[in-house]
Amino acid sequence: MPIETTLAFTARPAAEAELAAVPFGADLAPPFELTVELPVPVGALLAHYEAKGEPGEVFEVPVPRGDGVGRVLLYGTGDCTAPALRKAGAALARKAKGRPSLTVAVPPQGDAAALAEGALLASYTFTIGKARTAAVGQIVFSRGDETALRRGEAVAHATALARDLVNTPASVKTPAWLAEQAEKVAARSGLAVRVWEGDELAEFGGIRAVGRGSASPPRLVRLSYTPEGVERAPHVVLIGKGITFDTGGISLKPTEGMKTMKTDMAGGAAVIAAMSALAGFGISARVTGLVACAENAISGSAQRPSDVITQYGGRTVEVLNTDAEGRLVLADALAYADAELDPDVLIDLATLTGAAKVALGVSLGALYADDEPLARALLAAGEASGERLWRMPLIEDYRGDLDSDVADLANVDKKMSGSAGSIIAALFLREFTGGRPWAHLDIAGPARSTADEGETTKGGTGFGVRVLLRYLAEAAARD
Repeated sequence: MPIETTLAFTARPAAEAELAAVPFGADLAPPFELTVELPVPVGALLAHYEAKGEPGEVFEVPVPRGDGVGRVLLYGTGDCTAPALRKAGAALARKAKGRPSLTVAVPPQGDAAALAEGALLASYTFTIGKARTAAVGQIVFSRGDETALRRGEAVAHATALARDLVNTPASVKTPAWLAEQAEKVAARSGLAVRVWEGDELAEFGGIRAVGRGSASPPRLVRLSYTPEGVERAPHVVLIGKGITFDTGGISLKPTEGMKTMKTDMAGGAAVIAAMSALAGFGISARVTGLVACAENAISGSAQRPSDVITQYGGRTVEVLNTDAEGRLVLADALAYADAELDPDVLIDLATLTGAAKVALGVSLGALYADDEPLARALLAAGEASGERLWRMPLIEDYRGDLDSDVADLANVDKKMSGSAGSIIAALFLREFTGGRPWAHLDIAGPARSTADEGETTKGGTGFGVRVLLRYLAEAAARD
């Protein structure tokens, strides 16, 4: 569901509101624009709470409001960098849960967009049925940069769209449903859209093989954004894994490993959501989004270990493990993009391997790239957006492990050693890029969260939306 908390703006001092939030920094300077009488001096209050001024600190102080009592929240801003203000905004939104309104004094320095982004993302909820706790109804920002705050709002709403798609149960979220959501996004956002299904997928052997065991047939979605008034815009193709549920196929997952598999289309969700926001951000690059949608199910028609399939473009692949299905659908999309779309840059996103989560945990996405400027740009976009990436190696010595005795490639390490699984997967995908500048984001760790923390909420996180939007904005500016 969309973020229900609304944003508003006022020129009045925040501290006059019934519930007001006023910042203080790491230097414990007196709070900005505090115009009410506190029960004790500010310095004494901060000393009493043993405040450090760190982002995430929130202290509630009662203040007189006529014959009643109001509340002032003193909130730490740290060094007022974007990460600090995202964390501060998130802490405020959680403190104000269930309240009709919160008025926030924006620090006079720092990234106001990050403050709004953190507050709104922490207000996100997804429930089927009645919500247990309502988010704050409205956040009113006092004397901040409205343009920046609206930019943070737009980023948050795009991320929330991805979270909604990820959190939707697989009983609803078939490949057809996901394609329909992309079509709705295209209609709202001024994007061109095409959906392949049935016999139209004849050349897409990976997508068909993965989806053939399911009662819900696969789809391939293409979303196209073309900016106006740009004669020679760079063309970026974004590709997302859209596995709407992953049983592992005949190479069956254990029960515990299957419980989160409605989220295995998080890469595809990030692509759809990022595409939805391009016009609003005035992105001047030409962008195509491809989402390969399939359900990896078990039936008499499911693909088997040892099957050989033909990917788009003619490469043959021996399927040694049907639970390594994401790379098969992505390979089709990458090969199609290379052959038909003439991209300047290819970027794919996928909850691809548990190995990436083992290596980097749940806070970082794994970045593989064969192009140094692209890698640097994505790393910088990750730091700026709050969706951090870590560069991983494409080790050439491992490439031979993908050689098959009966086909051009195997879909996993033919020795079945289980080691370097994330690297092996990236090397497999690289085979289908045509040597173009390419990056692969393995987001298996940060795409899902087991708890509310910072701007992240339990469930799908929407990871990838913010880093893509930041990268595209910066890429267009560079070109």
